[in-house]
This record gives sequence, C-alpha cells and structure tokens, in this order.
Amino acid sequence: MHKMRIRNDRRGFTLVELVIIIVILGLIGAVAIPKYYNMVTKAKESAAKGALGGMRSAISIFYANEALNEPEGVPAWPTLVELQTVGTVMAQSLPKNPYAADATAADIVAGLVKGDLVVDPAGWAYLAASGDIWLNTNTAGEKDW
Repeated sequence: MHKMRIRNDRRGFTLVELVIIIVILGLIGAVAIPKYYNMVTKAKESAAKGALGGMRSAISIFYANEALNEPEGVPAWPTLVELQTVGTVMAQSLPKNPYAADATAADIVAGLVKGDLVVDPAGWAYLAASGDIWLNTNTAGEKDW
C-alpha cells in the first residue's frame, strides 16, 4: 500500500503572522484617517477664505468705481442682483461655498446682520447696505470671517 506523504515544507503565512499584519495595518489607518480629515477641513477653510477675499475685493472695487463715476460723489454698494450678474461686479459667476453640500452652494441671499445665518439654504449671505458678505454656514467660527 502506498502511504501518503505529508510535506512539512508548507508555504504561506501562519495565523499569528496574519494577525500581526492586520494589527499593523489598523495602526497605520488609525494614524492616517485623522490626518486626512484634517486636510479636508483645511482645504475647505482655505477655499472659503479665498472665495470670500475675491468677492470682498470685487465689491470694494465696485464701490470705488461708483465713487469715481457718480457725479454727486455718492457711491453705492452693489445690489444683490448686481452681485449675481456676471460681469457687473465679478468677471465670473460666484464661487461655491465649500461648506455647503447642496446644489445652491453658489447662490447668495440678502442677510440681515453680518454673521447671521440666512434660513434659505444658500452658500453666501450679503448685506447690500454695507457691502458685507459672509458664509451662510453654521460651522463654528467660519461664519464670522
């Protein structure tokens, strides 16, 4: 009769080796995931600050041009309609609010007081009486930029 040969030179990983690899991958993930979320937060913050800076600059330039071109010398801040009209205040359409996840994130609505949130789910809030523009978000700290 033939006896079956049992080979002891098996290849592969033992259960202990596999567990160690899984633990190492878990530790790497535990370190990398918070770093990724921190980068996402910083990217949103930078995009929002950049967009606000550009819009505020365009609003100020509009106001200065109004002061130079008005015969009475009474400048006016752009109205909400002028701000939304491409080519009047800004050369391109309004940027998207990076904190807003919906389709209306580039929309702008008239606000009451700087820093207040507007109920309408728009990306930006604008006060035409003073030329103030801010994020329409409830993210702590960001709405007061």
